[in-house]
Order: sequence, then structure tokens, then C-alpha cells
Amino acid sequence: MRTIYVDKNIPKVLLVKALKPLWPGVVFSPLSPARYEEMPEPELPGPRWVRVQNLQCGICASDVSLLFVDASPSIAPLALPGNQRVYLGHEVLGVVTEIGSHVSQVKVGDRVIMYTRFTEATCLSQEIDPPCRHCAEGNHKLCENTSAGVGPRGVGGGWGDGFTAHETEVYPIPDDLTDDQAMMIEPFSTGLRAVLRRTPGPGEHALIVGSGIVGLNTLQCLRAVSPECHITMIARHPHQADMARRLGADEVAGDEDGYQATARITGAKLYEGMFNNRMLLGGFEVIYDCVGSARTLQDSLRWARAGGAVVMIGVKLGPLKLDLIPIWYQEVDLVGLYSYGAEVWEGQTWRTYDLAIELMRRGKLTVDGLITHRFPLGQWRQAVSTALDKRTGTIKVVFDYSLT
Repeated sequence: MRTIYVDKNIPKVLLVKALKPLWPGVVFSPLSPARYEEMPEPELPGPRWVRVQNLQCGICASDVSLLFVDASPSIAPLALPGNQRVYLGHEVLGVVTEIGSHVSQVKVGDRVIMYTRFTEATCLSQEIDPPCRHCAEGNHKLCENTSAGVGPRGVGGGWGDGFTAHETEVYPIPDDLTDDQAMMIEPFSTGLRAVLRRTPGPGEHALIVGSGIVGLNTLQCLRAVSPECHITMIARHPHQADMARRLGADEVAGDEDGYQATARITGAKLYEGMFNNRMLLGGFEVIYDCVGSARTLQDSLRWARAGGAVVMIGVKLGPLKLDLIPIWYQEVDLVGLYSYGAEVWEGQTWRTYDLAIELMRRGKLTVDGLITHRFPLGQWRQAVSTALDKRTGTIKVVFDYSLT
């Protein structure tokens, strides 16, 4: 079984971080904690476990960040024991090829996507009963027993031939969805959870910072959930701007200064102090930051109106230095989210995946034009380079295991 993984080896992480400015290729060298490996097919470790053969898998920025060892050893999650190895690839569609004797949720031949398998263990996958409060609510990503260390862990990931998982870590796909739709359920669900954390009302102004695949997914989810709000996108590249307009953005800001654009679009008043220190009175009701850098977060907090909100979707896996004063001075909420779980929409409680499928069926979420490049796994370095280079017209790059 071919697979790509990153080991939680802090000395190697520090070494690669030190060498990377002088030798970018060190991330592909034996010095790196990242590995491409062919290993024997693992046995199913228990009666409620399944084996999945991969069909296709998207390349996500979080995978690339782990591959390039961008995470700082000082971030909070690395204080947890958790998994010592992360298998890359979670936007994956596969088919079940083997099941344990007590599996009841899927059968051989079912198409499935990852549910909680990419992150650490949950109460469900560790068969802990009673579950913690978050798992009981369906928000398994927030599991309080994730580092309990009970039972086995799966082997393999989406960047490879297949993987093993507890039956609760995969999600069966209905027959009426195409393979591309199925693979995009996971990335759509992140955008869907974001817009449901803070949703602008009719006529209110929302801003989406970043027009990569995360931003474009968030745009579609926002238009689906709040069709009468005004949506502005910030796009760096022409193909991103074109897609944003096609998917329903009311306005796309490109090279225009963000402070001046906010004042023009929302009617906010712009003030400038010494040393190019700028602030707005007024602004967007909700801002979705799909980049998550210190610069974009600081700007977003200043572009939000008093009492507004900034939803942090994009993340940088390291400490950030920025001005948080708008959080108290303007009472701006800074809201985070971790992927997907349980949502309330139209008076009902939904699993985020179920709601994404419902919106696909209603024609509110489309994958048309989003998958721009497909590669076999053997060309994984080229695939990663293509995903990083937006000048190639890239939106979503996919490993397609039907290609050789």
C-alpha cells in the first residue's frame, strides 16, 4: 500500500524549519518527517473496522502545510499526545473492500468518504460509552477523549491507495451523487459550518477574504444559506475573480485597497493616524477569513463594523502577532471553527455532511469548474506544486487513482 504521512518528530521538524530557507527541497529529503512509503497492507484491527480502496482525493491546504512542516512545535494541539503519525489526505472518496464481523453502518462495495478519520480519535472510534458531551451532540471533532489512547488507530490516508478506519470514521455516499460531488462534501462542509456560525441577514454586507477553494466554497454556502445578503470577495487572481462572480458574488475586490473598498461598499468612515495606522467606523457585518494569516486577521478585525464578527476559517499553524484591540474596542467577535459536526438550519438539527448533500440536491452547491487538475499518485510532487501555484489557473487539484 502506497501512502504519504508526516511523523510527529519535533527534532526533524526543527531541523527542516532551519534548513528550508536555504534548501527548499529538504521537505522531500530523508531529513524530513514527511515520507512517501510503500508498506504492507494492514490487517483490520477489530470487528468494527473497515478497509477502503481510494478512488480520488483532493489536495487541501492543511495537507500541504503539514507536508511542508509549516506547523510550529509550540501550537496548542501539539501539547496533546494524540497520533504520532498523520496520514495525509482527508478529502477522499473510496469504496469499502473489507469489513469486520460487527460492522453495521457500511457494507462491501459502498462508496464512502472520511468523516472523523483524518483527525484524532473520538469517543465513537474508541468505543467509549458514555461519550463525552461533544460526541453526544455530534460534534466529534471537539471530542474530550481524543487523547485517551483507547484501542487501535487506522493506517493510510487519502494520499495513497487506501486506508483502514473504524466504521464510525467513514460516511456512506448516496447513489445519486457523482464521485466529484461526493469528494467535495468534506470541503463544502467547512464553509457551511462557517456561515452557520455567523450568518448575515437580508441586505447585510458580508466579506470573504481569499478566493481559493475554501473561499469559493464559503461563497456558495453563504449564498445558499442567506441568499439576500450582499457578498464581497477579495480575489488575487483573474480566474478566481471570474469564478467568484459566476458563483454569486455581488462584488469582487482585486487590487483595490481593502480599507478604501470597505468604506466604498459599506459606507464606513475611514480614518488614518500616524505610521499608516488606519481604522474604520462602520464596515461589514460578517467577515469570513479564509486565509488566517496575521495580516488578514488584523485587517478583518478592522474592516468589521462595531458589534460585527470575523469567522476564522483559514489557519496558519503557528503563533500570530496582530492587533486584537477591535475585539474589545469595537466589540467585534472573533469566531473559530473546526471542520464540521452538528448544525441547526431551518429549525432542524443536521449533520453538516447531510446538509451539504441536501443543498447539492437543491442545486445550491455545485462542483462544476472547481476541479481544475487531476494527477496520478506517482506525480504527487507535481500535483502539490500545481496546487500551490495559482498562476496555473488552479482551483482544486485531485489525485485520481484511475490514472496511471
